[in-house]
Amino acid sequence: MPHTLEKQRHILDFTLASLLRRKGKNGALFTVYTLIVFILASVMFFTYALKEEASLVLKGAPEIIVQRTLQGRYAPIPVEYGVKIRGIRGVMGVRPRVWGYYYDPVFLANYTIMAPEGVNLPPGSIALGSGISRMRRAYQGDTISFTGADGKARNFTIARILPEESQLLSADLILMAEGEYREFSGLPPGLASDLTLKVKNPKELATVAEKIVKILPDSRPIIRNEILRTYDALFSWRGGLLIIIMSAALLAFVIFAWDKASGLSAEEKKEIGILKAVGWESSDILFMKFWEGLVISLTSFLAGTILAYFHVFLTSASLFAPVLKGWSVLYPQFQLTPFINPGQIATLFFLTVVPYTVTTIIPSWRAATIDPDSVLRS
Repeated sequence: MPHTLEKQRHILDFTLASLLRRKGKNGALFTVYTLIVFILASVMFFTYALKEEASLVLKGAPEIIVQRTLQGRYAPIPVEYGVKIRGIRGVMGVRPRVWGYYYDPVFLANYTIMAPEGVNLPPGSIALGSGISRMRRAYQGDTISFTGADGKARNFTIARILPEESQLLSADLILMAEGEYREFSGLPPGLASDLTLKVKNPKELATVAEKIVKILPDSRPIIRNEILRTYDALFSWRGGLLIIIMSAALLAFVIFAWDKASGLSAEEKKEIGILKAVGWESSDILFMKFWEGLVISLTSFLAGTILAYFHVFLTSASLFAPVLKGWSVLYPQFQLTPFINPGQIATLFFLTVVPYTVTTIIPSWRAATIDPDSVLRS
């Protein structure tokens, strides 16, 4: 056993020296390999981190949201619906929410306007999301104008800017008092945007939702888990789409690796011929090629994974963010919390290292069985 380990150590030393002698060829392979790992790892890390971020954010979301549909489309819901829903067994509380969207034709952006309960704002004042503040260059104490549903422009004083730490939720958010929002949006009294429910037993959410539909046929209850599944499917679809597009690059790399491993240069053939002439066996040559592939693949894998980590979690995945987040004029600026599990690393290893290893097995075996006499005579 010690003899075998010593032999492998010498073969590895020789392999490293051989790789350094062909810096140009191996450097090109390392660069392409690292780039492939970097792209795939960035997509995987970013997609998984977004899904985890969404799940954490939605933990504080209402257990059930009840909307009203009219002609198959979303419509304001009467507040009195809450009285009927409150009579369902297991429902602990019902709250109406008043909110909506505002399109800014100047900046071509959509804002979310909310009038939450207990908002403490002076008359004619609003709280502004940091994304809107940054885009419109409007800050605390400034006056900002929005056009209401009646076509009249209304001026609001910015009482405060929402914290930067909450950009994922509040970058495009405007908060105002309920009375001012109803006047601004044209939402009549007695109507709400939707109703939020608190249920005593989380296991009965589906049952409560079914009862709501029976009592109010024009309602549409949405369970929090359904929203989570929607986000999960959305990010998985976008991430999968990117990986499929990048698979063309992965296939090109596999072909490149095969060509590199099978197309031995005259110098490499001469080296193998000399090694076999001085007593190296075919198994030793095969081990040398194995170590060569392992050094390149593992080094590229580690380099690409580390670069992807910094790209996703320190620069917020600036290369792929628009594709995975979706189209928007007003992007929130935030740093993702690192979420990496062993399954991700294993999947990435299988997608990158295994194809390279498989494509180099047969060419390596051919190299190991080369006839030294024919090489040295030529």
